[in-house]
Amino acid sequence: MATRRGFIGAASAVGAASFLAAQASPASAAPSGIQPVTEREARDSMLSVNREMRLNYAALKADLIKHLSPVVVVQNDAKGGRFTLVHKGTLTTENPVSETFELAKSISHVPLGIFSVIAPYLSSQVPNLPNASRIDPHDLRMVAFKGNSTTGWITPLQGYAASLLTARDHIKSANIPADMAAGCTALLNAALKFIDDSTLAKSFDMKSFEDFSGSVYPNIRTNMKHASAAQIAGVQDVMKRWRAKIGETEWKDLYCVVLSQWTTSVLNQNSIIIKPCMNPAKVATHLIDLPAVEPPKDPIFVALDNLARIVQDNIAAEMVFPVDAKVADALKGQQDLLSDEILIQMGETTPGGARTASTAGAALASGAADACPFHEKAMRI
Repeated sequence: MATRRGFIGAASAVGAASFLAAQASPASAAPSGIQPVTEREARDSMLSVNREMRLNYAALKADLIKHLSPVVVVQNDAKGGRFTLVHKGTLTTENPVSETFELAKSISHVPLGIFSVIAPYLSSQVPNLPNASRIDPHDLRMVAFKGNSTTGWITPLQGYAASLLTARDHIKSANIPADMAAGCTALLNAALKFIDDSTLAKSFDMKSFEDFSGSVYPNIRTNMKHASAAQIAGVQDVMKRWRAKIGETEWKDLYCVVLSQWTTSVLNQNSIIIKPCMNPAKVATHLIDLPAVEPPKDPIFVALDNLARIVQDNIAAEMVFPVDAKVADALKGQQDLLSDEILIQMGETTPGGARTASTAGAALASGAADACPFHEKAMRI
């Protein structure tokens, strides 16, 4: 950098104007000896900027994972949920729901078990049933891929019946509530009758199956009551104990990440139970439903890896977009940063049109009060 004395001395030699121009914009002059680049090379140099950003972003995320606390990770499973408390680098894991939950759901799944065997052998035509308008003909044709001209379903269905028979005969020794035992017995008897009737006739159809499944629905409702009560009691108990363990000061900042499949990611049962156990002021942003195609091999890492991204994006959003709160909210939430602009360019700026593309994007494009993705999330929970 030129000092005032150096500047004056140099100016007298080369001329004040030319020297000032050289000092003020040294980067404006093209360095000698640099060869022109191709379009591809120029674009690659631009793309390398983003690659380096991603490396820095990933490094921050990997380090941040080690500092996430307190966090409760919930894996939805057949037992009502596997809960892990992450607190100051230590992990505590429990299955807090009593076995009543799993027993009730096991028997309630019998109609679905039978359906899974016979579905490929259905007729591909939607029959004249009261719920026919609710059945997508294209979906039915894809599911009924073997057709009803073969009896390949008989052997596997009889194999399933053997398990149902054993379970029915042992219910009295299972020590479960009386109404649940009676309902499970009735459900299994009806299932066995459907299987016997179908195999004897070497035929079934959608109507005969719906007659069976409709008849056992009251029994399923009884089991749902017992399963729900068991899950509520177990989850509330573990959350209460962990709250006492880490204290109110830390609990108010608790994050909960609920891993689920897409089919149960909205109004997930564990999310519903957990919500009242959290800080009401933060539950909309700190209770995170994370749907996946299949349960991950390392669910704790997947939960913390995603949470680290969310946490660092919460801070990045405000620092990178301090002049646009809506875009900052998009970076914080589930909305893609380009969604608002894409909706505008596609002409879908009204709530009705935009919601077909993205509910959160529609709210943002229409200026609705719940434009923030977190408000959308709060309504879903």
